[in-house]
Amino acid sequence: MRRSSALRILAATVVAASFFAFPAAADDKPAPAPTAAPTAAPSAEPSPEPAPSGPSPIEILGFVDTYYSHNFNEPPGDTQLRNFDTKHNQLSFGLLEVALEQKPTASSRLGFRADLDYGPTTDIVHAAEPGGSDVFRAFQQGYLSWLAPVGKGLQFDAGKFVTPHGAEVIEAKDNWNYSRSLLFALAIPYYHMGVRATYNVSDKVALGGYLVNGWNNAVDNNSGKTIGIQAVVKPHPKLSLVANFMGGPEQKADTADKRYLWDGTVTFNATPALSLMLNYDYGKDRIAGNPARWQGVAAYARYQVIPSWAVTPRVEWVDDGDGFMTGTSQTLKEFTLTSEHKIDGGLLARFEFRRDMSDVPFFLKDDGTTVKGQNTFTVGLVYAFGTRF
Repeated sequence: MRRSSALRILAATVVAASFFAFPAAADDKPAPAPTAAPTAAPSAEPSPEPAPSGPSPIEILGFVDTYYSHNFNEPPGDTQLRNFDTKHNQLSFGLLEVALEQKPTASSRLGFRADLDYGPTTDIVHAAEPGGSDVFRAFQQGYLSWLAPVGKGLQFDAGKFVTPHGAEVIEAKDNWNYSRSLLFALAIPYYHMGVRATYNVSDKVALGGYLVNGWNNAVDNNSGKTIGIQAVVKPHPKLSLVANFMGGPEQKADTADKRYLWDGTVTFNATPALSLMLNYDYGKDRIAGNPARWQGVAAYARYQVIPSWAVTPRVEWVDDGDGFMTGTSQTLKEFTLTSEHKIDGGLLARFEFRRDMSDVPFFLKDDGTTVKGQNTFTVGLVYAFGTRF
């Protein structure tokens, strides 16, 4: 099957139109500060505000995520190295999520969070769940919270919660790009089952720790446990640093071999319109006694051109020399350019071009051969809503 010249021209035209068809009007207000870097909800986070004096409201948040993606290699199956926007040349449904949360306060110390999910995205997130995906995929998160009367408040959560690792999250609406980075898709876990504690040391430092079953396993696959720690430091209002570590046995019925992961994210709001972010991951494991290591770095820049239009480039370098992430010994690079458009009524549109590259032939083409790169063009539509009572 030959690649369609018309489709290539159409894709290029849409991208160009999305970048140049929205000039700032003469009476436009100054662009607001860029969206903050996505973080797991919740994680250790410094806060200068005291806990509310009364019970907090129950919040209901949700979104619907759909997309269309075209892979110019026209592979016979799904697009490789993607975790959620996997379908080629299809109008696709990604995820429907409704989350309910009541935060604990000093006068009402119990709280909860429940994220109810439906769609292919949650199927992918729970594909490796030892307990079977049918039971747990409906709940991306589900935990109880207690705010202990210690200092500024020591919060404990027990249940299933998303990982604190990485610069991106499962929800497309909370990321700077539509497609997820290679690091998010391959280098870190999605979720954990266990207990965690977070404490605001000051308005600039917060600490967290957790004891969990391991990576992506609500039901443990061995008798060991994984521990993790987190530090969030905000030395300046424009600068935020997040450091994570976790370690423990992750192999089935094997507590001798341990997996370790170091993760760090730095976010800098350079100007009211420009934000920069850097994420680094390093991991190692032993599989059947054989060592495996992986590492990578992703760099982001988000520029708010006008209040309704932002542009975000992302570049990545990933070393998978032992084939832990992809099953092939290779070094990967990735470049993404995203044009984001806010539409009235909570609707968000993202137009995205992405190129993935490997140092070995890895990406499938329509004729069954492999090449060292793939180009994709994606249109993502996300509708978000929320209320409280």
